[in-house]
Amino acid sequence: MTVRIDKQTCFFTTENGEEIRLCTDVTIVTDAEKAMSAVDINGQHIYITEAEADALTVAGAKDGRRHLKATDSDSVI
Repeated sequence: MTVRIDKQTCFFTTENGEEIRLCTDVTIVTDAEKAMSAVDINGQHIYITEAEADALTVAGAKDGRRHLKATDSDSVI
């Protein structure tokens, strides 16, 4: 698991160690190329599971995910 949540604070495991953010300062996005959810930390995408994304939104993160459809030009389906 790349993210841990404790009292509206999230801890992300990155290549450079651990990044700590308030959940309210985090926005979850969709990487259409990889069809995965991610958060942007210091300009780097940290890929997370949908369960982690849902847990972050419950803790206060902004949900900027897009649902990809087979008819979208950037869909991998």
